[in-house]
Amino acid sequence: MRLVFMGTPAAIIPILAALHAAPGLEVAGVYTAPDKPRGRGRAMEPTPAKAAALDLGLPVFQPHSFRPEAARQELAALQPEAIVVAAYGRLLPPEVLAIPPHGCLNLHPSLLPRYRGPSPVATAILDGAPSTGVTLMLLDAGMDSGPILAQGEYPLTGRETAAELTDTLFGLGTQLLLDNLEPWVSGQLTAQPQDETQATLTRKLERADGLADWRQPAAVLERMIRAFTPWPGLTAQWQGQSLRLLAATAIDNPEYPAAGPGRVVALPLPETPAAIGTGQGLLALREAQLAGRRPARIADFLRGYPDFIGSQLD
Repeated sequence: MRLVFMGTPAAIIPILAALHAAPGLEVAGVYTAPDKPRGRGRAMEPTPAKAAALDLGLPVFQPHSFRPEAARQELAALQPEAIVVAAYGRLLPPEVLAIPPHGCLNLHPSLLPRYRGPSPVATAILDGAPSTGVTLMLLDAGMDSGPILAQGEYPLTGRETAAELTDTLFGLGTQLLLDNLEPWVSGQLTAQPQDETQATLTRKLERADGLADWRQPAAVLERMIRAFTPWPGLTAQWQGQSLRLLAATAIDNPEYPAAGPGRVVALPLPETPAAIGTGQGLLALREAQLAGRRPARIADFLRGYPDFIGSQLD
């Protein structure tokens, strides 16, 4: 079976590698986002998917848009029987969806129709959802609204970061795709429409989402740390510097010192010797990072900055 693969971040590389290695499948081309300038020198950096495709010897295509007819003709010339999409980062127009005879199959890291849109993993963590999963679906003109081919559920422990959970879900999705691709193409599998009454839509995360509001409960702030790893992170201002909170535990124990929102207090705990007051409970810190410095365990951080205890975070 001749396929085209579309994806961009590092999390989808196992999917591409599995398709390339699977007997009976041929990846005719890999579509990914255009290179972007990075770092101080603003050198152009390829996407992780592009780097992986080149390592596998696969042709790479990086159109800025499929609006030009030439871009669509280039894709059609590859003669894909199906297109596999995973975190490509852009909507495909109807003209592209119509190219492969067996459609465009998308792996979405949620149990659709829950958490449609660009931030399904982070939003599931923010919501404190007990489980999430991955969906294999047919793309249509809407936002993750196409019919469902297969799903796999994944229980959450309440400790996952968005980065870890994204890798896990796309790993689960890799097997889901391999198990269902041939049955779909051979007509053994029927796509089921989504229940629109259960649909929820996520939004794109912004840098401002990561600014800590200490009036929030500690449990919410702890979920924000995990949901915003690796980006945008949860940050506060301390002595005019940006402080990123990398790991923490929510504590609601009357035996520990009370603290107003944003006030740093000492705790008699070796792993979390400092905590921040919140709207409800304490956010016990395990790891933090000052701008321009390396991440540090809080015990090490306090040895360098003992005046952190008792300070007020903005």
